[in-house]
Amino acid sequence: MTSKQRAYLMSLAQTLTPVVQIGKGSLTPEVRASAEEALAARELIKVSILQNCLDDPRSLAEALAARTHSQVVRVIGKKIILYREGKNEKKKIELPR
Repeated sequence: MTSKQRAYLMSLAQTLTPVVQIGKGSLTPEVRASAEEALAARELIKVSILQNCLDDPRSLAEALAARTHSQVVRVIGKKIILYREGKNEKKKIELPR
C-alpha cells in the first residue's frame, strides 16, 4: 500500500465510528469473527480498544490484520483502522494509484 493510498483511507476513516471493540479478553475468536464480518461488508473499519485491555495497540493491530487477512492503515492511540479489498467485482472503495 502506498502512502497516497494510506492517506486516502485515513481521510475516509475519519468519519467512521468503531464497529469492533476489544476488551479485557483481548483478541478472542469472537472479536476476529466480528472484524471479519465487518470487513466483508465495508472494506474499511475502525476498531476501538477499551481501557481495560492491557495489550499494546500496535501488536493487537498486527495480530488482527494477520488473522483477518487485512492491512493496518493506521494505529492512533487506542483506535485501529483496517482495510481489506472486497471480493466482489463492484469495489466500494477505489484507491488512488
